[in-house]
Amino acid sequence: MTRPKAVILVSIFALFFAGIAAWLTYDYLHKAMDSVQAVQPQRIVVAAADIPIGTTITQPQLRETTWPKDSIPPGSAQQTGAVTGRVAIRPITKGDAVTEQKLKPKAGAPGSGFMTYVVPQGHRAVTVAVNEVAGVAGFLTPNDRVDVVITTQRPGNDKENISKIILENISILATGQVTDQKEGKPVVVPTVTLDLTPSDAEKLVLSASKGSLQLLLRNITDSSPADSKGATIAKVLYGLESAPKVVAVRAVRTAQKIPVAKASPTPAPAPVPPAHTLVIIRGIEKSSRQYSE
Repeated sequence: MTRPKAVILVSIFALFFAGIAAWLTYDYLHKAMDSVQAVQPQRIVVAAADIPIGTTITQPQLRETTWPKDSIPPGSAQQTGAVTGRVAIRPITKGDAVTEQKLKPKAGAPGSGFMTYVVPQGHRAVTVAVNEVAGVAGFLTPNDRVDVVITTQRPGNDKENISKIILENISILATGQVTDQKEGKPVVVPTVTLDLTPSDAEKLVLSASKGSLQLLLRNITDSSPADSKGATIAKVLYGLESAPKVVAVRAVRTAQKIPVAKASPTPAPAPVPPAHTLVIIRGIEKSSRQYSE
């Protein structure tokens, strides 16, 4: 091989290896740059305090912070103004990223109703109207637990009422008010929305149409079943399961026979002895006398 050819061949190999080295260097630097950009912090919005479910988010509940780019949750907000005024449909813990999945969709978007996110899977939300007394004087709030009592006529006895607990340890989803008509005038009626299974929802709807409902507020830690068989007025007053039967006693008057003294027979009159008449005539005078034996 001549000298020029050897120089050319070495130059070709040199250029080839130089190209490979340049490509490897570029690839390494590109990956290193991506790695640096991945860990480079970016600003997102997080909760400055715990945000309960159903809360309308305000500015003091938010703050901006920096997170590594590769660990930012999808849908995270980057400015507080983008989420101010939105409603939380899931609890957001202090320091958690405020993402679109945790917020109620904007008005007009599909599924923008709030309650649809609160109802557990397989359950139903049922709203019943109550008064101030039945609603525990306004002390009911979401997440409280109540028992439901119905007062209605006792089956088979339309003259006696019974009160009975029909649902126990039921969670309250929401409280509110509706406007109703009473005597031709609008009145505000308190309402309570309960979290029920479909079978319990049927019981509640039927009970509401047959009698009056009363809610019993439970202690937050009390989940034990209530051992109750219902109460009737006979059970309250007399301790009996049913009202005592009143037996009508009819006074029977017995005619008392009073002995009547028999009248003694009237004695027969004594026989009158026969009488004799004597006629005396003196001249023109005439007289008579009677004589008895």
